[in-house]
Formats: sequence, C-alpha cells, structure tokens
Amino acid sequence: MELNINCDLGEKSEIFDAINDNELLKIINTANIACGYHAGSRKIIKETIVNSKKFNVSIGAHPGFKDRENFGRKKYSLTSKELSKLIFEQLEIIQEIADKENYHMTHVKPHGALNNMACEDFDLSIIIAKTIYSFNKNLIYMVLPSTEMIEAAKKLNMRYACEIFADRNYNEKGLLINRSEKNSMVYDPNLALNNILQMLENRAIKTYKGNFIEAEIDTICVHGDGIHAIDIAKSIKKKLTEQGIIFKKLDKLSKFK
Repeated sequence: MELNINCDLGEKSEIFDAINDNELLKIINTANIACGYHAGSRKIIKETIVNSKKFNVSIGAHPGFKDRENFGRKKYSLTSKELSKLIFEQLEIIQEIADKENYHMTHVKPHGALNNMACEDFDLSIIIAKTIYSFNKNLIYMVLPSTEMIEAAKKLNMRYACEIFADRNYNEKGLLINRSEKNSMVYDPNLALNNILQMLENRAIKTYKGNFIEAEIDTICVHGDGIHAIDIAKSIKKKLTEQGIIFKKLDKLSKFK
C-alpha cells in the first residue's frame, strides 16, 4: 500500500515561529506552502522550496484568506470573482518562486477557514477547483473526503488527493471539529497514531464519538504548527513503514500515473 504524509509549512508569521519546519521536512513527503497571504513571505517561500527540494519533498500552494491577524482561520464572504482572484494570485506566487528554483509544483490545498468553508459549500469549492484547473489542469486538488470538495473535483474530472488529519478530531458529518471547541485537537502522539491506524484499517474517517464514515485516503496531514507535530509525524511514519506502507511524494502515488 502507498501513502503520503503532508504538512502545512512556510507559515512563519507574527503569531507563529514555524520552528519545526526543517525537521518536519526530513519526515514528510509533501509540503503545502503558505503563499504570504495568511502567513509566510516570498523569502520564506523560497527557503521552504529550497529545503523541500533538498529533502525530496513535493510542494504545493496553500492559499488562504488574506488575513494574517487571524492566521487565515476567520471566515470571509467573497464574490466569485474575488475568490478566484484570491486563489489565482497565490498560485502565481508559488509558481513563480518554484520556477526560479527549478522545482515542480504538484498540488493545491486550501488553508484554514477557506478549506473548512469549501467542505460544506459546493459553489465555493467549485470556484476554487475551476481556478486551480484554469491555472494548471495538471495540479492535484487536495481535498477532504466525503465533502463538497471531492464532488467539485469529480465534477471537473480533476486529479485529486483525499487527506485525513492526524492531529484533529472529526464530527459526525465527517468534518473537522471547530478549533474553538475543546475536543478539536489531538495532542497525544499515541492517540494520533491509533486514530490513523483505525482509519486506514476501516478505510474511513473516525469521528470523535468513535463512528466511521467511509472515505478515500491518499495522504495524512500533520499540522506544522502543532506543538507535538514532529513526534506525531515520526510515530506515524515509523509504525506504518514497519507495516509495509510505502511512502511517496504526492504526485508519485500510483493513482496519478
């Protein structure tokens, strides 16, 4: 079986030091790089791409709302034109720097509130999908399974990758529990590993109440800003490797050949 571990990186900002980024790049297979709108900067993007290339980690854009104060985790209502422009501009930033470093951009994963909104809103998700497709039809759309995001990807016949989260809990709809709620996060590396093992065994999302919702699974996300991100990523990769899982860069998974 093949899998991928992805992480949101390059998110150094006024409220986050991104101290774990380089160590995580030694463990993961794919980096979703902040585009400078919710966090990061052109300098940080370049550094992250250079280091991703060094450790043979595939890279993608991680576009979010232009709101550094709230780290892209506050919801905004935009027109279709505004949303498309927001996404396209951020893809251009990553692509430009990746081209200068001679490294291939493979995918797009919406960030924070934008990602959460897209899960429940097909119209919003299809705008994101169409923008990605118009920018480069070969880019992979990283989505949450059993949500409107995957429906949008299928509607456009896009390449898509389904991710599950190691450090977050899910509600009974298969959506991430809002960070404002006390049970939203998973901090214990052992619990995170156990949840992932159960999800892979059942090919399903595990809800906080212990139920399972059938889902495609291609990649496992560990948030780079998690206080135990390194330990969680290490434990997952070690255990799954022992079980015979082969880890690959996102675009090298067999489903994309």
